[in-house]
Amino acid sequence: MTITPAPDVLTAAARHHPVSGSGSPHPHAVSFRHVSKRFPRDGGTFEVLRDVSFDVPAGEVLAVLGPSGSGKSTLLNMAAGLIAPDGGQVMVLGHPTDGNVDWSRLGYMFQDDRLLPWRTALDNVTLALETGRTPKAERRERAQSRLALVGLAEFARSFPHQLSGGMRSRVALARSLVTEPDILLMDEPFSRLDAQTRTTMHEELLRIHDERAMSIVFVTHDVEEAVILADRIVMLSPRPGRLHTELEVTLPHPRLGTKEALELVGELRAAIAGMNADWVI
Repeated sequence: MTITPAPDVLTAAARHHPVSGSGSPHPHAVSFRHVSKRFPRDGGTFEVLRDVSFDVPAGEVLAVLGPSGSGKSTLLNMAAGLIAPDGGQVMVLGHPTDGNVDWSRLGYMFQDDRLLPWRTALDNVTLALETGRTPKAERRERAQSRLALVGLAEFARSFPHQLSGGMRSRVALARSLVTEPDILLMDEPFSRLDAQTRTTMHEELLRIHDERAMSIVFVTHDVEEAVILADRIVMLSPRPGRLHTELEVTLPHPRLGTKEALELVGELRAAIAGMNADWVI
C-alpha cells in the first residue's frame, strides 16, 4: 500500500519513499538491516518483527509509527542494545550493537518518567552519570544545566511528588540529555500527558533538537504527534511488524493546526484504516 497525497500536499508536506530501507549517502546514527525478532509464548514463539530495514541519518528526527504490538518498542530496545535481533543487524553510530552499546552516546526516555521518589529533581538527573567516573561536582553542574535547558532550574530541589506530570516529563528529558548523547531514543514519552502539556513538550523537544543537533528516534501510535515532530516517518504494519510506509515530512515548523499538516494526518489515518489494525486514530 502506498499513500498517495493530493499533488499540493505531496510537494509541500511529504515525499513518499520506496520501502527499501537504506541508500542514504550520509552518516547514519542508527541502521536496521533485515531485522527480525521472536519472543517465547505458551511453549512456542510469536513473531514481533519481520525483515525490517531503515536508516536514521545523523541529526534527523524520525518517528516510528505503528499499531499496538507491531514491534515499535522492540526496535528501540535493539538500538539501545537491551535485546538482540534474531535475524539481521542493528548498527549504532557505525558499530553493531551486539550487547556493546556506548551508553554515554545514547539517551533513552521511557513511556513513564521512572523518577526515584526519594531523590530530588537534580539527583534524579545526576543518576545517569553516577555509573561512570564523573566527579560529583561536575555531575551536579551538568544536571543543573540540563534542568535549566528544560525550564526547571528553580525546581532542582523539588521531589517528584511536588511536580506536575509535565514537569516530571521535563526532568526525565533532562536526565536523558545529561550525558550529552548523540542519539535520543524516546518510547511514547508524552502519551500520558494532557493535550496542552503534550504540545508544550513537543515545542520543547524541537527547540532542544535545534540547539543540540542530535538524532532523535521516537515511537508513537499518535499520527498527529508524528506529523508535528518528525522529519521522516516510518510506519510499521500490524504484527509481525514490517516496514509498511516511509515518508519524508517537508513542512516547516511550527506545524500544529496548519492546513498541510492536517491534510497529511488525514492521509495517514486513511492509510491506517486500510490496514484493519488495532490502532486508536
